[in-house]
Amino acid sequence: MAQKLLLEHIQVPGINTFEVYQQKGGYRAVKKALKELSPEDVVEEVKKSGLRGRGGAGFPTGMKWSFLAKPEGVPRYLVCNADESEPGTFKDRYLMTHIPHALIEGMIVASYALGANTSYIYVRGEMMPQIRILERAIAEAKAAGFLGKNILGTGYNLELYVQPGGGAYICGEETALLESLEGKRGNPRIKPPFPAVAGLYNCPTVVNNVESIAATVPILNIGGEVYAKIGMERSTGTKLISASGNINKPGVYEIELGLPVEEFIYSEEYCGGIAGGKRLKAVVAGGSSVPILPANLILKTAKGDNRLMSYESLADGGFATGTMLGSGGFIVFDEDQCIVRNTWNFTRFYHHESCGQCSPCREGTGWMEKVLHRLEYGHGKRSDIDLLVDVSKKIEGNTICPLGDAAAWPVASAIRHFRDEFEWHVTHGEEAQNRNFGLAHYADPLSLVE
Repeated sequence: MAQKLLLEHIQVPGINTFEVYQQKGGYRAVKKALKELSPEDVVEEVKKSGLRGRGGAGFPTGMKWSFLAKPEGVPRYLVCNADESEPGTFKDRYLMTHIPHALIEGMIVASYALGANTSYIYVRGEMMPQIRILERAIAEAKAAGFLGKNILGTGYNLELYVQPGGGAYICGEETALLESLEGKRGNPRIKPPFPAVAGLYNCPTVVNNVESIAATVPILNIGGEVYAKIGMERSTGTKLISASGNINKPGVYEIELGLPVEEFIYSEEYCGGIAGGKRLKAVVAGGSSVPILPANLILKTAKGDNRLMSYESLADGGFATGTMLGSGGFIVFDEDQCIVRNTWNFTRFYHHESCGQCSPCREGTGWMEKVLHRLEYGHGKRSDIDLLVDVSKKIEGNTICPLGDAAAWPVASAIRHFRDEFEWHVTHGEEAQNRNFGLAHYADPLSLVE
């Protein structure tokens, strides 16, 4: 059994309450941080742990914290990004639902490390049950003396607020989130200045994902150096993976980074294999924004090594033959799934969620949706496939925020790896309405494909 740090007590009845959470060792990290360590010591522990942002970008958390500007007399803020809207990702919602105090404890530890006395948890608007759960957990922590004025008699003050969003995917981008938190329309800001210098209310701000903040608790409990020994290379610690699609056991799994992808998909401890005894066709490994890979490239790298669940191994081969760990939204497709239809579905989402601030994204996502709709419904031309590639290149890298890239990558990678399926939709337009292209050669060993 893999080591569990975040979900170790997930099955304990009442773990969502302060009392049971504390009985299971909860709030030890707060006591240790506030009574034994300076804020700089906490930042140093997180740096030593090698923890990387768990929201998708994978930027080292300790380094991000150390960038925070500290001008005299200016408040600093910690904002938790709980606006989980990436298709295929539901691990933060799971954590907040079942162990809300893990996030509250992480918020106290991280706020102390950053010198923040007011912090916010910005939650996606549709997650009303989770918002109520968090507010109850905050009230319990406050009643026990872990929030408010003079926490545990240490002189440290912290007020923690839950702020519902309006249900916009774009507000998962940190500067759009800050705009929304200030009561404005959630449009991403031009950077620089970065939030670490001018964030919420123009003050120094750190924005971190739910899982990143919750992970600071085990880091303080076991020590940064011990945490860094879990996992592999620069992918240290454990990671929550949201597994969905055509698998026997969908759900949220905590894995040690470095687990082979094949073991994750087929072992009984995790996904339990492909549902209905079918064959694997493709995987989106890190939420809808990352490149899709066919079966033969998700299980092995282009060099023939086993593909592992780590930042480095999934990215092996660049976008030509690799992908990204992203937010850990692991979507599995069996042999009967249509890649063209799935790509169209993703593109519909990005077109709908584009904030419209940048022309390439505003116009390009709509064009890609229309062209993919044509291809899916049998009216496409062969030139449409190259048109899609061209439009995706015009969007990528030409927008203020990464939503443009997130919309372009799934389309470009689907055509890169499944071009013959797109061509089949052109040449067999009517037939494509009644049956799918099938597995074809996508699971064949790479040596045979070439």
